[in-house]
Amino acid sequence: MGPYGGAVTEDTTGDRPGDAGGWTGWREATERALYGPAGFFRRERPAAHFRTSVHASPLFAGAVAELLRRVDTDLGHPPELAFVDVGAGAGELVRAVLETLREPRLRVWAVEKAPRPPGLDERVVWCAEPPRGVRGLLFANEWLDNVPVDVAQTDAEGVARYVLVRARDGAERLGDPVAGADAAWLDRWWPLTGAEEGTRAEIGRWRDSAWADATARLDAGLAVAVDYGHVAGARPPYGTLTAFREGREISPAVPDGSSDITAHVAMDACAAAAGAGAVLTTQREALHALGVTGGRPPLSLASTDPAGYVRALAAAGQAAELTAPTGLGGFLWLSLPVAPNRPAQRVGRVGN
Repeated sequence: MGPYGGAVTEDTTGDRPGDAGGWTGWREATERALYGPAGFFRRERPAAHFRTSVHASPLFAGAVAELLRRVDTDLGHPPELAFVDVGAGAGELVRAVLETLREPRLRVWAVEKAPRPPGLDERVVWCAEPPRGVRGLLFANEWLDNVPVDVAQTDAEGVARYVLVRARDGAERLGDPVAGADAAWLDRWWPLTGAEEGTRAEIGRWRDSAWADATARLDAGLAVAVDYGHVAGARPPYGTLTAFREGREISPAVPDGSSDITAHVAMDACAAAAGAGAVLTTQREALHALGVTGGRPPLSLASTDPAGYVRALAAAGQAAELTAPTGLGGFLWLSLPVAPNRPAQRVGRVGN
């Protein structure tokens, strides 16, 4: 599930890593591999290669629909209620939300670079960028991890340098020292000063900008990003950039368009980029607040309603998977209320 926008963007800040002979920074290589004319997400259905919470259980879509109901109530039931799915994949989430929430005021946008899938409900607007000026819920499930990042690594002298990669085979080498806006981002969010040789960081400022842009398009309501991520004090020392194909992790990652390239998200940096009022919580906490708890049904139901007991037991198993602390439940939910002239904490708050 990838970012909206055009082809490879040029970095005009003067610190864009690159080199002759087919070596580029990871951000440029990933952008081409995923979203170029023959990129992975131009050709492939994400569900064929990795499984998100949307694919794990319909309970997830039900929780998103419940969150949308709460946002609708907090907004005073506007004439049009928007649901914007950023990084929509093949439209699985928008299909499920439409089936769950039969609301005539609902308008739905699916934001995705891939072509519109066949058979999608005609009410869904398939687009390359989120709409502007709408009121409702903007939801981005496993989108930010596919916004490409550059990678930095410390050399023998402790200097943070760009990691350059060769697209055809994934070979790496160190390039110039990290400079400019990238260096400033590292200093604030993922410092490498004094780190031992080989320590890596993924420079997330492009994700910060993408999230800030997406949330700025919402006139009022709630913006939510769900992803595997980390915060200051718990950064992975050797980075997380990897590749997936057909449900398997591919090592080393090769940005040749044959696989998904992904990296965990510095969620606290994204939160700060979009402005005040953001709330960070785990998926386990968020889904519990939305009624997905994973509790087993009472055994007495097995004798009074055997079929209902089996359904309830299956739902409990699915809920347990969605909320498992060491699995999907450990994902981070970044929620940003957008409410002109209203207290931020009142609009669609996920927590209690």
